[in-house]
Amino acid sequence: MEKIKLGISSCLLGEKVRYDGGHKLDKFLTDTLGKYVEYFPVCPEVGCGLGVPRKSMRLEGNPNSPRLIVTSTREDMTERMVNWAQKRVIQLEKEDICGFIFKSDSPSSGMERVKIYNENSMPVKSGTGIFAKIFMEHFPLLPVEDEGRLHDPGLRENFIERIFALKRWRETLSTKNFKKSLIDFHTKHKLLILAHSTKHYQMMGKLVAAQKNFSAKDIQKQYQDLLLEALKIKATPAKHVNVLQHMMGYFKEQLSVDEKKELLELINNYRDGYIPLIVPVTLISHYVRKYDEPYLSQQVYLNPHPSELQLRNHV
Repeated sequence: MEKIKLGISSCLLGEKVRYDGGHKLDKFLTDTLGKYVEYFPVCPEVGCGLGVPRKSMRLEGNPNSPRLIVTSTREDMTERMVNWAQKRVIQLEKEDICGFIFKSDSPSSGMERVKIYNENSMPVKSGTGIFAKIFMEHFPLLPVEDEGRLHDPGLRENFIERIFALKRWRETLSTKNFKKSLIDFHTKHKLLILAHSTKHYQMMGKLVAAQKNFSAKDIQKQYQDLLLEALKIKATPAKHVNVLQHMMGYFKEQLSVDEKKELLELINNYRDGYIPLIVPVTLISHYVRKYDEPYLSQQVYLNPHPSELQLRNHV
């Protein structure tokens, strides 16, 4: 797979573009995830023509439509930022990015819980940065996160799973025989989708089965929307247990009583929070290879992202 293209706040790559001339280098993003992605850095403040260093700014007023105000001079930079951001998101359409990583707490790039100051200069963490809001409205289903939230193992796994899935989907879109490729993609991703949403799993199955009733363009749009909606829903231990038990059923003839007991104990220990997901998944993967199980051997669920990222190793 080619590297995944991601937009990112420039300061997270170590670029000295912050108001004080500093940066917010994130080693996980550059050294670990950076092995698998190609970043497109964006700094809204520099992009809209502000210098480095510059006077600090903050959001003020109505949480639904706050103003971007220079703290010391009271200059209103809202329209300048909005105009630039609206043009930039259109330009980003051409870059084929699979997601965006924002800088948390930023009045331009924070994706949630950004401070908004009321008329008494009291901050309330209820805002979204101006560029981040325009970006998410323009790309409503595109995977987005901020570097702070990516410290949470569950959110990190979900985000990275989504960008890898979207990359595989876009590669599917480029194939010559799309109808065949769609069936192949859906077959391989069935259990991954099921781990997120039974509802979407059923809807997507019906859509693929009825694809002859749609134009290629229509089914591409419908399937992509459902895929991104499904994977945005968090996979829970209960959902994973459902998938693990489903896979276990493929070995009812091969496994001994003791092997079935061991696998079931691991699944239950995962459900109860004693061991990470990687443990039962590894044992099932072993049985898939040992017994050459054809359907499970092609399931993306068993390897949705590089094992080096250790995303399923947390309890």
